[in-house]
Amino acid sequence: MAAMSVIGIDFGNESCYIAVAKAGGIETIANDYSLRGTPSCVAFSPKNRIIGVAAKNQMVTNMKNTVFGFKRLLGRKFSDPHVQKELKHFPFRVEQRGDGGIGIRVSYLGEDNVFSPEQITAMLFTKLKDIAATALQTQINDCVISVPSYFTNAERNALLDAAAISGLNVLRLMNETTATALTYGIYKQDLPAPEEKARNVVFVDFGYTSLQVAACAFNKGKLRVLATATDPYCGGRDIDMALAEYFCQDFVTRFKLDPKKNQRAFLRLLQEVEKLKKQMSANSTRLPLNIECFMEERDVSGDMQRSQMEQLCSETFTRVERTLRAILHNAKLRPEDIYAVEIVGGSTRIPAVKSLIEQVFGKHASTTLNQDESVARGAALQCAMLSPAVRVREFSITDVQPYAVHLAWDAARGEDGDMEIFPPFHAAPFSKMLTFYRKEPFSVSAYYSGQVPYPDTFIGQWHIRDVQPTPEGESQKVKLKVRVNIHGIITVVSASLVEKKQDSSQSENVDMENFNENNQNSQEAPMDTNGSAQEQQQNGPDNQEVREDEMKGEPQQKQSWTQRVGQWFSGESNDDKKDKSKEKSKKVLVKTVELPIDSRTHGFSQQDVNTYMEQEGKMQAQDRQEKERADARNALEEYVYELRGKLSEGETLHDFVADEQRHRLVNQLDGLEQWLYDEGEDQNRQVYSDKLSELRTEGEPIKQRRLEFELRPGALDDYALSIQLTNKAVDQYRAGDEKYSHLAEADIHKVVDASKNALNWLENARQALAHTPRYQQPPHTTHQIRQERQNFEGLVNPILNKPKPKPKEKTPPPANNTAGDAQPAANQDAQQAQQQSQEQMDVE
Repeated sequence: MAAMSVIGIDFGNESCYIAVAKAGGIETIANDYSLRGTPSCVAFSPKNRIIGVAAKNQMVTNMKNTVFGFKRLLGRKFSDPHVQKELKHFPFRVEQRGDGGIGIRVSYLGEDNVFSPEQITAMLFTKLKDIAATALQTQINDCVISVPSYFTNAERNALLDAAAISGLNVLRLMNETTATALTYGIYKQDLPAPEEKARNVVFVDFGYTSLQVAACAFNKGKLRVLATATDPYCGGRDIDMALAEYFCQDFVTRFKLDPKKNQRAFLRLLQEVEKLKKQMSANSTRLPLNIECFMEERDVSGDMQRSQMEQLCSETFTRVERTLRAILHNAKLRPEDIYAVEIVGGSTRIPAVKSLIEQVFGKHASTTLNQDESVARGAALQCAMLSPAVRVREFSITDVQPYAVHLAWDAARGEDGDMEIFPPFHAAPFSKMLTFYRKEPFSVSAYYSGQVPYPDTFIGQWHIRDVQPTPEGESQKVKLKVRVNIHGIITVVSASLVEKKQDSSQSENVDMENFNENNQNSQEAPMDTNGSAQEQQQNGPDNQEVREDEMKGEPQQKQSWTQRVGQWFSGESNDDKKDKSKEKSKKVLVKTVELPIDSRTHGFSQQDVNTYMEQEGKMQAQDRQEKERADARNALEEYVYELRGKLSEGETLHDFVADEQRHRLVNQLDGLEQWLYDEGEDQNRQVYSDKLSELRTEGEPIKQRRLEFELRPGALDDYALSIQLTNKAVDQYRAGDEKYSHLAEADIHKVVDASKNALNWLENARQALAHTPRYQQPPHTTHQIRQERQNFEGLVNPILNKPKPKPKEKTPPPANNTAGDAQPAANQDAQQAQQQSQEQMDVE
């Protein structure tokens, strides 16, 4: 069963998909509405939370308390300009929290509650977890969740916090385009061999709110992401808004109705134009739009053609083209270098998008992948690779970190305190070792540079403690390991002090070593890039040197990878080797000491996560309690309707209850129905259960009498048949049938007597039952009749089925010879013939 719990989650802005890796392959799980896609919606009511399909269904009627689009708020501040733009799309209240974060205010359990986007996301994850657990009949813990490739550290940390609150263990946050590429590559049998030229494939994921494009290089068993290009604010939603804007103006002109003044009307308009957009993808003819009781109890109508839509959305399509061209630039590819362009995401179905792809890449868009489910399938495959529970074909994945990352530190004695440690589209996961020479605790901080769709470029700050000068007052060597981890998050994972007994004085400098981590388990392996070692030099007042030495994948002085890792763990660098060559006679003893690090990064503290987990647990308990209460109420309501319907004249139970009892019972059922829709509307579970039990004490005996009435004739007929067969056997005995010739006469008398008694009981029972009204308890139940038959058959069958005694076998004449001295058969025949001839002679 453990293998069944390996799931991948495609967390979309509009809807989510769950896929599971099993022995038979990858399956997409259907939810409790038998749909594969679960809307990313969470609604709140006075009694419970409603999540997924049910939440989306009540979006218009409960719009102030139905939250959607929260994926775009993760990890952001309220003052973020992108957040302010998003707020225009929301009918629910969003406010600023005390820490500058985002608060979503809703009415829940009759009170005002404020939830963070991370908490709302955790609620959705809880629902997805329940869907998977129900479908797979096992507990779900480990998963891989997809994220947009443009997500920064802050957003990725927020998503991990949301998963932790919901109780999910995330093995990897996987970029959506990389998950799609994995789905494409792992099943391809015709990929070029590792030593051959890679096959370049471009993946275009145009979803509801964003556009992501990735260029990937494939070899057999290997996937390498070359580059990505994204537009986080260009999606199918922009087309919906453009169409809605057009129809708003149209309705103002023709009907004097402005949907923008009525949030509910505008929401309905958005839902209708989305349907129209999908229809236009398949039809180029003019299509109608009709909405009944739109505003002021008036109906509205309109129409549109595909060409008209393309004109209205020309700006959106220009942005799409710009992003498609950007991938060629970022990946340093020409259109002729590309083998295929695969499209996924709902908005790639729009014909104008397909024609843009053809213009830019000179190739038809390929649709070999499932446009809605490929991301979830790739995430499930990655989860299977990372889980020991499932065996999957070996497939290496090297992703990229899309933004340039700089590291800044306290510049000591005029050294340059800033360095780009990861250029744009650097391989990930990946680690780099930085060597500092310091006499006291110091801090380093990381930030993004260049075009980042996030207003705050700050990644994190790490303070390295317990650094002291040597006894001689010299600087100590401190090694920092900076890593882009498997989630795409940049962090300083460790700091260690390298102590030496004999060490010449060093100038303040920083050395950097690279470690690629592109295998599945994030183990360190040599970086596979081309180029010579780089050296950066900064001259300060004291002529300090800041040097960056990148260890490349080519053989370096015939030094094995094992030796290099050994050096790293022992604290021995290339500089140390130079020192050793100068002082061969001296032995340097090296001791590595781990240093404590205080970090300040994005995301909740562990205390906050624990508080939110406790809160989520209480809300889940409330949901369960409300479900049990609703189930108990529904069970009572169902029983009331069912029993009353069957007691009606001509119905199945009408004749099985006395007139007086039936009238009283029907009045009782009418009263219960009235109570259910009055003060009984909101009772606790036990009240409904007690009333149902009370009602069953009257209703079940009636149902039982009807059931008895239906089953009894069959039981009586079976008993009569058994007696008939017994009498037939007795007649055969009397007629001298060979089958019964071995039976004793006394036994046959017992059978005859038992048969007579059984027949008398059966006749009396038939008469008694015939004279008993249906609404009374019958004198003989089906069970009693069957028991009588069993007793009868238990008496007569052993007699009638008594086996015949076997005939006695003739004793063979004793043999003269022992087995050991047995003669051949021919000699025995000759002796018998001789004996016979002698007897004949004596007789004569």
